[in-house]
Amino acid sequence: MNKIVIDEKEYNADNLSDVAKDQLKNLQFVDQLILQKTNEMQIGETAKLGYQRALKIELEKTLTK
Repeated sequence: MNKIVIDEKEYNADNLSDVAKDQLKNLQFVDQLILQKTNEMQIGETAKLGYQRALKIELEKTLTK
């Protein structure tokens, strides 16, 4: 039995109507999209920190000359 849980209620996925199955597919797609965007945001934040550090080092070099 395949099951899904929504709002703490368990449903048998094998007994879903075609409309419910389509909605489940849409939900899974959006969940994957959100995960992808979250990962991209984390990559961007990490890159930003690296660029800030590199800029700070370069600015300190310039100020000590």
